[in-house]
Amino acid sequence: MLLRWLVTQYVRQAAQEKLREVVVDTARQHLENQTGGGHSGGGRHEAGEADEPFVCGGAVLFALGIEAGGLNDLLQQARTSRGPGWKGTSGNLRGRSLLVAETGVGQSSAAEATRRLIDEFKPPWIVSTGFAGSLTPDIRRGGIVLVDNIVDEHGEQIDTGLAIDPATVSAARGVFIGRLLTVDRLVRRREERARLAETYSADVCDMETMAVARICRERGVRFLAVRIVSDGIDDAMPEEVEKLLDRPSLAGKLGIAAGAMFRRPSVVKDMWKLRETAIATSDRLAKFLVGMIDQLPVE
Repeated sequence: MLLRWLVTQYVRQAAQEKLREVVVDTARQHLENQTGGGHSGGGRHEAGEADEPFVCGGAVLFALGIEAGGLNDLLQQARTSRGPGWKGTSGNLRGRSLLVAETGVGQSSAAEATRRLIDEFKPPWIVSTGFAGSLTPDIRRGGIVLVDNIVDEHGEQIDTGLAIDPATVSAARGVFIGRLLTVDRLVRRREERARLAETYSADVCDMETMAVARICRERGVRFLAVRIVSDGIDDAMPEEVEKLLDRPSLAGKLGIAAGAMFRRPSVVKDMWKLRETAIATSDRLAKFLVGMIDQLPVE
């Protein structure tokens, strides 16, 4: 969850300012021997009048493109579309018509996008997925959590109805069944994560799943939740990144970033590696989702 924020808010949004040229140019100098390896946002065409009508066989909802990129890359005959509060890619995945949509960050955005997507595409099922932060040392970065129960800080709970043999999951390395806590903020510090784990008996946290589950329950749409851990409870960010997170304003963040690059130019390499880690995490999640989606009903 923290990794997602760093990659999208810092590299993408702050890069719109003058810092963009500095970051990109410096990163290329440090990593000139590396190839792109990223998920491209191009190459998708907007659906036109000549396109055949899309009949949705299921929807997979992410908050942001950095999370959805791995699955988007696997879609065949992909075409993009967008509406108020969401954008998506529809296509064919192993013979199934699938919608992969980005809802935006937070419960409000996720709830509104889910409502609109259900109204427009009428998916028979929805999977809420993406990155999460671990609340326990037992689930490390790269761990995949099949969510059986969702809770928020107001005490609301929703069971997902996940029916799977725990022995089967325990035999799969790096895959867990667990409770997810949906919060309305970034949870950065180990102490706070440990407190949340104890208070809510939760294994991971995110910022959207409860909202999506609530709307699916209201609309009678079958629902599943799967999350991949992007930052473990003991994972530490580079010192300059921690200072960046403590600054409330964009100007403050830019000042910290610029100062860090002057003092230690390799900080750009650190940020670039965070991006590469996010891409690899998205790819791992996508591979798991493909196998899971194969088992879901076709209607």
